[in-house]
Amino acid sequence: VFFRLGDFYEMFFEDAEVASALLEITLTARNRGKSSEAPMCGVPVHAADGYIARLLHAGRKVAIAEQVGKPTGKGAMDREVVRVMTPGTLVEDHLLASRQNNYLVAVAEEGDAVGTAALDVSTGEFIAAQFDGDERRRRAGEEVARLAPREVCVLEGGDVTRWLAGEDGAIGAATWSRLPAWTFDAERARGRLCEHFGVASLVGYGLDGCDQAVGAAGALLAYAAETQKAPLHHIHSVRRHRDREYLQLDATTRRTLELFESWQDRTLKGSLLDVIDATVTAMGGRMLRQWLLRPLCDAVAVNRRLRTVAALHHAAMPRAELRAALGDVRDLERLATRITMGSATPRDLAGLRCSLEALPSVRQQLQALDATPISEELIAEIDPCDDVTTLVAETLTDDPPIVVADGAVIREGFDDELDKLRRARGEGKDFIASLQAQERERTGIGSLKVGFNKVFGYYIEVSKTNLAKVPEEFTRRQTLTNAERFITPELKEFEQTVLNAAEKIGELEARLFAQLRERVAAEAARLHRTAAAIASVDVLAGLAEVAALNGYVEPEVDDSRVLEIREGRHPVVEKLHTAERFVPNDAYLDDDRHRIQLLTGPNMGGKSTYLRQVALITILAQMGGFVPAASARIGVVDRIFTRVGASDNLARGASTFLVEMQETANILHNATPASLVILDEVGRGTSTYDGLALAWAVVEYMQEQAEVAPRAGAGRMIRII
Repeated sequence: VFFRLGDFYEMFFEDAEVASALLEITLTARNRGKSSEAPMCGVPVHAADGYIARLLHAGRKVAIAEQVGKPTGKGAMDREVVRVMTPGTLVEDHLLASRQNNYLVAVAEEGDAVGTAALDVSTGEFIAAQFDGDERRRRAGEEVARLAPREVCVLEGGDVTRWLAGEDGAIGAATWSRLPAWTFDAERARGRLCEHFGVASLVGYGLDGCDQAVGAAGALLAYAAETQKAPLHHIHSVRRHRDREYLQLDATTRRTLELFESWQDRTLKGSLLDVIDATVTAMGGRMLRQWLLRPLCDAVAVNRRLRTVAALHHAAMPRAELRAALGDVRDLERLATRITMGSATPRDLAGLRCSLEALPSVRQQLQALDATPISEELIAEIDPCDDVTTLVAETLTDDPPIVVADGAVIREGFDDELDKLRRARGEGKDFIASLQAQERERTGIGSLKVGFNKVFGYYIEVSKTNLAKVPEEFTRRQTLTNAERFITPELKEFEQTVLNAAEKIGELEARLFAQLRERVAAEAARLHRTAAAIASVDVLAGLAEVAALNGYVEPEVDDSRVLEIREGRHPVVEKLHTAERFVPNDAYLDDDRHRIQLLTGPNMGGKSTYLRQVALITILAQMGGFVPAASARIGVVDRIFTRVGASDNLARGASTFLVEMQETANILHNATPASLVILDEVGRGTSTYDGLALAWAVVEYMQEQAEVAPRAGAGRMIRII
C-alpha cells in the first residue's frame, strides 16, 4: 500500500520490509524505540512511477491511498484507495509496451468444460472462449499461451494453476490472482455482463450456453472494476473466440519458426515480426501481432485482405502519403481509454486533437485507391469526429502542460469568469511596478523593492541603512541580515485579491478540464471504432510497403489441398544475409501423390531453412500478406506443427529425447488432412537404428492414416553418428 503523506508515499510493516528489499531503499521505522514502532519506507510522489513499475515487474500489486478532501488543520486528513495497480490492469503509457497488448486473463473449469476470457484494460479489447471435451485443457492452455498474459485470475482453491502452469510457455512470468468463487459464478457473471453492456441476454455475443466462458468474463469485469475505481465504459463488447476460425500455431511452433522473437537471444531482431512490421502507429503494431498470432482459415476473408494490400501495393504515391498521415496519429485506443476512465491529462487531449485532425487526410488517401470491399468499409468506419476536434480546440490551449495544476490549460476567450480572474492576476504585475515607483517617490528610499515569496507573501523590502525613513503605516513582516520587510494595508488588500484569484483560477481550470474530459468520454465508442479502423489501415499499408521493398508477390489462396511455391525465399534469412544472394527454392505438396516431401543432404545445406520458409510463406499468405516468392498457391491450412532441433526441460524431468517424443506425439494425435507438418530431425535423441525406426514409423503413419494424412515436410530424420 502506497500511503500518501505529504510529498511522499509511505509503506509500513510487512509492505515496507518487502518493498525496501525489492526497491533497494532504506528501511526506517516510525515511532522508533516505542511500543508502537512500525517498519517504514517511502518514495517521493514525483518519482513514484519508476518504483511502481519495478514492483509490478516483480509481480506485486500496488494500492494507491491518496489524501482526499481539504486540510482542516485538525487531525489527520481523510485517505482512500483510489486505484489498485496490478500487472494486468495498467492503462498508463509509460508502464506499457506500446506495440503489444497487455492482457488480463481468467480461466474457469467445471466438469468437461474450460472457459477463458482475456481483457486488455488499456484498449477495451475483450475476448472469451470455451473449450469442451477431452482436449479442453490443452486447447485452453494454447489459447492462454497465445495471449501471453501479464496476470491470470483463477478460482481461489481450484486446481487450474496446476495444469495451466504445466503448459509450455502458457503463462510465462504472469502474476497469479486468486478470486473468490462468487466472481466466477455463471449466473452472477451473466447478470454483471448484461448490466454492463445494457442487454437482456448474451445470445448476440455468441456466449449463450457457454457458462464457463461467461464465468471467466464476468470475473474479469468484476476484478477490473475493483482495481480501477473508475468507469469501464470503454469496454463496449465481448467477442467470442473460436479456434477453428484461425490457423492454429502452438507455443512450440511459434518458438521454432521464430515468429515473434529469435531463438538464440529471444529478441525481436531476427524474427518474422521484425521483418514484416512496417506499421507507423502503436495501434497498428498491436494489430499486426494479432494477425500474425491468428492467421485466418477462411479463404474468402484472406482474399479480401489481399485485394486491399494489392490496391495499396500498386498505388505507391497514395500509399506514401497515407503512411505519412498515419504518422501523425497517436494511440487513439489507449487515449480514449484514459479519457473514459478520467485519468487523461491535458496533453493527452491535445494529442487526441492532433490525431483527429490527421484523419481527413487518411480518408482522402484511401479514397484515391482502387476500391475494395475492405477499403470502402474502412472509409466508412473512420469518423474524423469533427465535433470532438472543435470542442477540444476551442477549450484547450495549443500546448497545454501535462498537469492541470500547472495552469494555462484552458484557452483564453473560452470562459468569461476565467478571463476576468486572469486579468485581475495580470493587472497585479502592473500594480507592483506602479506601487514600487510610488513608494520610492513618497519615502525617498531609492532602493525600496516590492517582492513576493511563497512563505511570507507580498512585501516591501527596505535596507537597514534606510530604516529611519520608513513611514509609520509600514508593518514589519520579516527581518533579514541587511534589510527589513514590511507590509502596508494597500499591499495586504492587493495580496488577498491576487491570491484569491490564483486559487480560483486553479479550481476553475480544473473544473472546466474535467467537464471537457467528460464530454469527450461520451464519444468514446466513436473513438474506439475509428481507432480499430486506423489500426487496420496501418497494417494493410505496412504489408504493402514491405511487399514493395522486398519484392513479395500476391499469393493465390483457396480451399484446395495444394501448396505450391515457386522460387520461395526465407523472409528473415534473406534480410539478415545481405552480402550473399539467397538461392530460391520450389515446393509442391498436395492431397494425392505429393503428401510428403523427404529432404536429405549434408549439414549446413539449408534443409532447416527450406522447411521453415514453407511454413512462414503459408503463415504470411493466410494472414493476408504478400509472400517472398515468384508465385505461390496456398491451400488453406488449419494448423502448423513443427518438430525442430534438440532441447530439454530438465526442470520438469524431461530429457531431450522425451521432449522430442512429446512434440511428435502431439503432432500425431492432433494433425488433420488440412495441417502442415514440419519435422526436422526425429529420433535424434537416441541411437541410430532406434532413431531410424522411429522416423520411419512416423512417416508411414502420416502417409497411411486417413484421419491424419497431413501435408508434411521432413528434413534429415536421424542424427548420423
